[in-house]
Amino acid sequence: MNISDKLLQVQGVYKTYGEGQSETAALKGITFDVLPGEFLGIMGASGSGKTTLLNCIATMLKPTSGQILLENQNISSFKGSQLAKYRGSKIGYLFQEFELLDNLTARENILLPLLIHGENSKNQELQLQRLVEQFDIGEVLNKFPSQMSGGQKQRVAAARALISNPSIVLADEPTGALDTKNAKSLMEKLSSINKNEGSAILMVTHDANAASFCSRILFIQDGVIFHELRKKVPVENRDSFYERILTVMAQLGGGSSNVL
Repeated sequence: MNISDKLLQVQGVYKTYGEGQSETAALKGITFDVLPGEFLGIMGASGSGKTTLLNCIATMLKPTSGQILLENQNISSFKGSQLAKYRGSKIGYLFQEFELLDNLTARENILLPLLIHGENSKNQELQLQRLVEQFDIGEVLNKFPSQMSGGQKQRVAAARALISNPSIVLADEPTGALDTKNAKSLMEKLSSINKNEGSAILMVTHDANAASFCSRILFIQDGVIFHELRKKVPVENRDSFYERILTVMAQLGGGSSNVL
């Protein structure tokens, strides 16, 4: 594989908190790649380091050591306007609790990343209409978050994450605040965009059902990669992949990496 084939490269990333006797290592030399168009899941127990990893990639946290490269650029070294451009155009971030602005309508929330970065109005509208159809949110465009259901809020948040055509979407427990029906609906829509448009998605989740929509999963335990699971495309269906995910999750508790 050529280096140009890799969209995201996480190379020997460590992240520690505190100093001296109170020092805690959240990440202990994590290394992996994400390919263009891949739907990668990150799973692990609370405190395993998965959200710390996601926040390092999002540049919300700076790694203690190691490198993170997106499209062959070392994002760990970004500062100022370069960092702002990366956050605004290269990544989309989908939060568990939606993080919509209460005083803005759905339309305004979705368009906010484009407005901040000066995208022209014609492109804004074209992008908006495409995502409105994909996420079925036409009826809430003029509503405020307080007037929407949880499922509607998360679909609006997903549209906002994708509005700038980012190189990669980072999703932090996107189904965590949704009921089963809305969680499945959201994952079906994200999966469809991933398959039909080639949008790369990196998703942290504890939900095996959500993870079964991924093409590959990395299991993290105590700051290191414990196991990797790949969907057997095209022969393996989602139900079978779900069962294999559950098997690995059970093994996580026992500390064994001898899983399928």
